[in-house]
Amino acid sequence: MIFADTHTHLYLNAFDDDRESVVKNAIDAGVDIMILPNIDSGSIEPLLELTDKFPEHCFPMMGLHPTSVKENYKAELKAVEDALDQREYVAIGEIGIDLYWDKTYFNEQVEAFKFQLEIALDLDLPVAIHTRDSMEETLEILALPEYRDVRGVLHCFSGDASQAKRAVDLGYYLGIGGVLTFKNSGLRGAIKDVPLSSIILETDAPFLAPVPYRGGRNESAYIPIIATHLSDLFGISREEVAMTTTNNALTLFKTIKR
Repeated sequence: MIFADTHTHLYLNAFDDDRESVVKNAIDAGVDIMILPNIDSGSIEPLLELTDKFPEHCFPMMGLHPTSVKENYKAELKAVEDALDQREYVAIGEIGIDLYWDKTYFNEQVEAFKFQLEIALDLDLPVAIHTRDSMEETLEILALPEYRDVRGVLHCFSGDASQAKRAVDLGYYLGIGGVLTFKNSGLRGAIKDVPLSSIILETDAPFLAPVPYRGGRNESAYIPIIATHLSDLFGISREEVAMTTTNNALTLFKTIKR
């Protein structure tokens, strides 16, 4: 079985002591593809250092994370544009709106989000969208006529069943990770009627480790655990989950060849 982890931050400090082992453990677990979203100008160098070390397995995105949208967000967006001019990336991400930590820069977050959606359209790249406490705001933007040709994934999907349907109807994939294994998350009910053809797997490592590792450091090697829970939810084999979600990932991130 071949799996794809479509959202993992393996370049962060949490992996400084054993990064190469973590990547190799993931490959040994069948996670052949690891897609790494950027955060801001400060994460570009470690991101590219890792993807250059494992070019057959680790693939970079480029974008400005909403929690990094501050007073200097225009300079940060310029750094994104400059990076995109210098090499190829598989997606624009991670981008979006985050109203959980701080609403101070909401308007700037929206502006940065729309700006990066335009970049994605210009470059014909998919987007990885962060929606923490902002699902309604995000879906309203994605439904606007000027963004209907954008394709992408709602990373770490956390909406309800109605929002899941709206996202899928707009043509988006839902990124499903460790939260699916949490007993009281509500995610199982939200996605039980979503077709597997609209789901891709992710870890968001080092965050949101699945049960039985909840509370610890997440790793890309844990993707098969998420696949097992998804196979139980849909009443299908883990092999079918692996094959379909990996094919979905390759369809979305079409510059990755397998």
